[in-house]
Amino acid sequence: MSSRHPPRPRTLPSSSLLLPQNLSIPNPKAVLQIKCRRQVSPTTYSSNLSGFRTILRSEGVRGLFFGWPPTFIGYSFQGAGKYGFYEVFKNLYGDRWFPSANKTLVYLSASASAEFLADIALCPFEAVKVRMQTTLPPFARTMREGFGKVVGKEGVGGLYKGLYPLWGRQIPYTMVKFATFEETVARIYKTLGKPKESYNGLQQTGVSFLGGYIAGIGCAVISHPADVMVSKLNAERQPGESGGKAMSRIYGNIGFKGLWNGLPVRIAM
Repeated sequence: MSSRHPPRPRTLPSSSLLLPQNLSIPNPKAVLQIKCRRQVSPTTYSSNLSGFRTILRSEGVRGLFFGWPPTFIGYSFQGAGKYGFYEVFKNLYGDRWFPSANKTLVYLSASASAEFLADIALCPFEAVKVRMQTTLPPFARTMREGFGKVVGKEGVGGLYKGLYPLWGRQIPYTMVKFATFEETVARIYKTLGKPKESYNGLQQTGVSFLGGYIAGIGCAVISHPADVMVSKLNAERQPGESGGKAMSRIYGNIGFKGLWNGLPVRIAM
């Protein structure tokens, strides 16, 4: 794996890395709706196509986009925190504290630290989003109503009951994404047989998007079991139930196979 510094957020390659997770644009938002419901109710939403049909039939087109405000705001905060803190930690770990350290290790450590903090901002919005999208009738009709209900019934802690599995999902995802992106792009150019500089800007952007998507597939596979558990915990964890007990109960119900529900949809995102 390359030991070079990863691309900074202002460059095209880094921007392309945002795409698999920033889910505010319409089409991925609808796909995310299917993914969440398949994870929580796999018998009702047995496939991607049946999921679309069921939601369209019962809720109309608006049902595919229900719950977009917490998705948009939560992942905006998470993306800003991840890439912002990444620059801070990369400077601390690589330039100030361990200047002779392997750059890939600096890269991995900085991305993990940044994601750790970014998920604290994301978690409350993720909790409300999952409840809005996976309960029928809906847990809440608006984001504001959702926050009020969660805090009123469970206190502020209710917004963070999925934080540990969220870390388990997002931190490996981010580390793998950053660690594999540069190597993937380098291999694409090697396969094409020409150096990067011989291609125009549009072609280089295309390679960056392809590299980001390929890296995103690996990230999705690695982090998906935790993604399923986050959805299940936010939808099914009982008041006062410990995280470990809740996860054991949920795993007992869905088994190992259930941890992979919705993976094709997540890869498509």
